[in-house]
Amino acid sequence: MMDSIISGAEALNKLKAGNRAWRETGAEGDLSPASVMRLTGGQTPYAVVLTCSDSRVVPEAVFGAGTGELFVIRTAGNTVGRETMGSIEYAVDHLGVRLVLILGHTGCGAVGAALADETGEHIEHIVAKIAKAAGGETDPYKACCLNVEHAAAEVRQALDAMGTACFDEVVVAGAVFHLEDGKVTFLQDAENSL
Repeated sequence: MMDSIISGAEALNKLKAGNRAWRETGAEGDLSPASVMRLTGGQTPYAVVLTCSDSRVVPEAVFGAGTGELFVIRTAGNTVGRETMGSIEYAVDHLGVRLVLILGHTGCGAVGAALADETGEHIEHIVAKIAKAAGGETDPYKACCLNVEHAAAEVRQALDAMGTACFDEVVVAGAVFHLEDGKVTFLQDAENSL
């Protein structure tokens, strides 16, 4: 497993190329039953993708990845909590992953609920967390980006607090998947192009 570790920067470039290929040619990774059987001895994902529970967001498809290439964690509104961080810690510490990508998306129901100040017994914590991240922003896309950036900062802070040397090598990045056209906008790239 350790010989398959790629850097966070390499993994990020692989995701970018995968999204481009998927959008341009429909390129898909190998998700066949045979690909699952080949991995019975273990997994070697090159990236963690923390994304929303929304069924329209499928990281393996969006990035043209095959079985075992992405360690996908799903929470409504791609929010970070203890279970999420436990999963990320496992992927980094035990599987050697060096990229954690927070992937939000347009049309996110959790972000919409936060902007509308919706409540409910089980979504209240999620909505409050997203509303705090949005900081009063009313534009859904900007609120989505702020939520992604907030989650990325939470992950980075938690990894730094763990104090293990390998956590220093981890790249934490944010991106937004556009349901309208399949494009993934990487937020750091968007900032650099302004």
